Amino acid sequence: MQIPNRMLLAAGVGACFLLVACQRSPERRYELKGRVVSVQKTQRQVTLAHDPIKDYMDAMTMPFNVKDAWALSVLTPGQKVEATLVVSGERSWIEGLRISRSESPGNSSAANPEPKIGDEVPDFRLLNQDNKRIHLDQYRGRPLLLTFIYTRCPLPDYCPRTSRYFSEIYRRIQSLPDSTWRPHLLTVSFDTDFDTPAVLRKYAARYMDPPGFGDWTFATGTADEIRQITGYFGLIYRRESGQITHSLVTALIAPDGKLDLLYRNNEWTPGRVLEDLKR
Repeated sequence: MQIPNRMLLAAGVGACFLLVACQRSPERRYELKGRVVSVQKTQRQVTLAHDPIKDYMDAMTMPFNVKDAWALSVLTPGQKVEATLVVSGERSWIEGLRISRSESPGNSSAANPEPKIGDEVPDFRLLNQDNKRIHLDQYRGRPLLLTFIYTRCPLPDYCPRTSRYFSEIYRRIQSLPDSTWRPHLLTVSFDTDFDTPAVLRKYAARYMDPPGFGDWTFATGTADEIRQITGYFGLIYRRESGQITHSLVTALIAPDGKLDLLYRNNEWTPGRVLEDLKR
């Protein structure tokens, strides 16, 4: 018996839907309670000092992406809130916000001043994944793309996304000839207690394909060295209950050692960076 074409089409479409559904990352949901520290409307984020999130993370202060657009217009520092934290694949956000009451916001850390575009970046000294001393001036002659992470960062759209973006740039520049716009990549960890050179080398293996550190270096340093370089680029980080609250920043340094661009948060893309490099 011949099966009508429309039935074959329907079966094919149904199979496609099943395949897509099976490939979707399952959403994990966690109840969250905390106090509003600050609201970043343009980034659609709110920074919360939250209680421990059962089965996920300890209490800390950190920014969250906000799904409910209405909440950004009514949230203010000091409010007590409850919400659902959703983690899905490479993304995370909070939704279903419930606002209860306000308190005095208390003391909050202020952002460090940003360096000016065109300023010469100091010759910061660090320790690479091979436990060898490096300094920024040794990368002059090529653009330097520098970012900050810590290897135990739990949210997929923070440090893991930054490292995935760097991994994509790393793969794409392998096919490029040596030129004045082929960058060197530098990932700096601010977790000086845990992220030793050996830990960074193991972490690099997750993202570096093909392996090799000719175009991509992972580094850390003493607590004082890390405070100096993070302070210069305006990165905020603070240890809380075994984890680290932090902002996000990536810097593009020109071949002459001068600051060319700053990318805040993770709103940039590898394609945009490569276009900026060609420019």
